Amino acid sequence: MLTMTQTAAEAVKQIVAQVPQAEDGGVRIRDTGTDTGFELSVAPDPQPLDTVVVTDGARVFLDESAAHALDDRVLDAELSGDGSVRFALGAQS
Repeated sequence: MLTMTQTAAEAVKQIVAQVPQAEDGGVRIRDTGTDTGFELSVAPDPQPLDTVVVTDGARVFLDESAAHALDDRVLDAELSGDGSVRFALGAQS
């Protein structure tokens, strides 16, 4: 199952906190296909078939295809001084 680093968990919490309608929600990752990759969005709740990954209160919702594709991955993030976030996927060790 996908795991999150502490930095990614903090980034997810910061992003979700900026969307009032989703204050208890999370970041949803949807697999858009091999050509386009993954789409991230803020969602108030997971969809019925989503896998929910929780790290230190940060929630990530994975659609079925993304959950399968990211099963052995780690979600990491880089926080910039201007408040922007860059997510990256790495292999679990």
